Amino acid sequence: MSDNNGGGISRMGPVTALLDATGVFFKSARDAFPGAGAADWAAAAALDPDAFGPDDAWRLDFRCFAVADPGGTGGWTLIDAGVGPAEGPGAPWCPVPGRLPEVLSAAAIDRSDVHTVVLTHLHEDHTGWAADAAGRPFFPDARYVVQRAETAALDRRDPVWDWVVEPLRTAGQLHEVDGRHRLRPGLTLLPTPGHTAGHQSVLVERPDGPGRPRHRRPPRARRPARRSGRGLLPRTRPGRGPHLP
Repeated sequence: MSDNNGGGISRMGPVTALLDATGVFFKSARDAFPGAGAADWAAAAALDPDAFGPDDAWRLDFRCFAVADPGGTGGWTLIDAGVGPAEGPGAPWCPVPGRLPEVLSAAAIDRSDVHTVVLTHLHEDHTGWAADAAGRPFFPDARYVVQRAETAALDRRDPVWDWVVEPLRTAGQLHEVDGRHRLRPGLTLLPTPGHTAGHQSVLVERPDGPGRPRHRRPPRARRPARRSGRGLLPRTRPGRGPHLP
């Protein structure tokens, strides 16, 4: 794994992690996860000690992941679309504006080279850069892929509907899929409902097997990764992500 922490960029094989924003959640960690016990918190702290700040603050890094096409063709698949601009749907609680446009440029990824955007789910902190305030797809040549169960479950009054779903449908760029879906050889969408009704994860496979973290985890902290499948993004993370395991 190579890192460029100053530019918010980390690379692991074909995957580039892009840091869109950093902030503190509006609830404390224990308020956000009232069902977690002492053993759960110990495992979480061992896995990701930097996620915990003073006074039980839950510190978050909001990342997107870009997966390079094989063969060095220059094409990219983006996984999730970050917190977005200052006027985006995440503004009430996310640390907006995000930095994704600048970080993409620093990573030498042009928006026109992103041919697929996978939306793991339709929360504000994962969809902010899907479109702009004028309703234009932020990645003009991309298809945006989401589980049909996710759009079906989204309340029409949710700001993500008007910011993401409606404009992408109007542009003909929203692609709804059902269940397991192969985007291309080596890249597969897997339904992982729970966090939301239509949550999906991404399996990145390499010739030597599925992508997986190159760091060690305590045995208890590794269990959630085994349950949901190793090699899933965004769980395969260089750096901390927005949701605890």
